[in-house]
Amino acid sequence: MKSTKISLFLALVLLATASLKAQDFLEPSFSFSGKKIAYLTMMDGSEKQVYVKNIDRKKGLIEEIKIEDESGKKSKLKPEQIKHMYLPQSGWDKMNKALDQAYDAQKWDNDALDPNKFKEGYVYFEQAEVMVKKKKMTMLMQLLNPAFCTKIKVYHDPYAGETASLGVGPLTMAGGDEKSYYVSVRGQTAFKLQKKNYDEEFNKMYGMCSTLKAKFDKIKWSEFNEHVYEHYMTCE
Repeated sequence: MKSTKISLFLALVLLATASLKAQDFLEPSFSFSGKKIAYLTMMDGSEKQVYVKNIDRKKGLIEEIKIEDESGKKSKLKPEQIKHMYLPQSGWDKMNKALDQAYDAQKWDNDALDPNKFKEGYVYFEQAEVMVKKKKMTMLMQLLNPAFCTKIKVYHDPYAGETASLGVGPLTMAGGDEKSYYVSVRGQTAFKLQKKNYDEEFNKMYGMCSTLKAKFDKIKWSEFNEHVYEHYMTCE
């Protein structure tokens, strides 16, 4: 009976995977493997291949990352030391979100990111300037649209109410629809985009893109990912 349930679960995961589209955002991930290599690029340009043993955060923000190198030496890093990083998802997250089917590496035109890392189940964080209320902060942000982010970057909102604890190891669950994201338009400081104010921000984000407006006659939050993708594909 147990094996039957597992087989049914895997079948449902594969079905969900097949329904993913190129314009879908990645779902935010909250649990990471401490047994697979993580790839970190530091602010000084140096690179580290390490095991992430623990991630401490407060109110959604990463405060400290505990790492271990291949020789077993342990150390701690502050987020301001890290330019960007690829973290390996736990086995559950990789299966549950099925990232390796979301994007075709041949379609990427962003040389700054490695599509194969995403297909292998890695999650990408980068240091970004973010406006939090009236304060400008620099934070490590989880990028949700890596395949089409050259014009508009969409980050997971670390303050989102439904966010579960960020951890290393076994299953950590998160649920609920995303009501907000942080968005950076053409390299500008990222701002919090909320469902309730999407109508107001629409023209500011996409400008006078006639093809986008012709395709979507109504502004719907549920189509936000499609708007970002269409802007990427057709707008200057």
